[in-house]
Amino acid sequence: MQNTKNTPQADAAEGYLDYLRQAERSAATIEKYGRYVRAFLLHLGGAAVTRDAVIAFKEAVAAKYTASGANGMLAAVNSFLDYLGRGELKTRLLRVQRKMFLSPARELLRGDYEKLVRAARDCGQRRMGLVLQTMFSTGIRVSELCYITVEALKEGRAEINMKGKVRVILLQGKLCKKLLAFAKRQGITSGSVFVTRRGNPIDRSNIWKAMKKLSFYARVAGSKVFPHNLRHLFACMYYKANADIGGEAPISFETLSR
Repeated sequence: MQNTKNTPQADAAEGYLDYLRQAERSAATIEKYGRYVRAFLLHLGGAAVTRDAVIAFKEAVAAKYTASGANGMLAAVNSFLDYLGRGELKTRLLRVQRKMFLSPARELLRGDYEKLVRAARDCGQRRMGLVLQTMFSTGIRVSELCYITVEALKEGRAEINMKGKVRVILLQGKLCKKLLAFAKRQGITSGSVFVTRRGNPIDRSNIWKAMKKLSFYARVAGSKVFPHNLRHLFACMYYKANADIGGEAPISFETLSR
């Protein structure tokens, strides 16, 4: 199969990444779309981009990956084709029937979360324990942890700017006190609280690996333990706290994370 480096197709891919940067897409999106487009070009092997080639790539990824994974790759290729001015070659995404609820084997329960937090404490993984508590009590994504800064904690609110959209996350008092105390011990006086030893924001792979290790010590099934499940648990707790839709009392963040 032909190497895609130093070819017109490779140049087009680099131009596409520059286009995404100019469009102010997130770094994670640019990295992911770049990886998927390179996989598409590798599949072509230097051949021309045609409708048949796009369909063949679709069939190949559909056979190898889950529907959601394949659709992520196809969405990137469709975006790339738009950039090339070849929108007529775009393919439809695979149809996925949405699951309203997680299976019991994958659903993280409140008790599981508490076991993970205790395991983090017992194993001396204080930062990881605070990451778990922050994601659970706010419902934020891993990529949004960088917005939990010393300044935000002092104000009790964080402004999250993702994909051109800004939203405000309220931070409950008890969580702020814990995180500020942690930052002080780490010598962090400004900026993001959750950083690596080199001062870089922690990423999904850091958290995913740490959560899997904690699941072993906490005796919680590994199939339940991944970052997005904390957002799912937050949503469940939010729903339960506001089960009476007609009620006037707003959700209490103390209720969600005490």
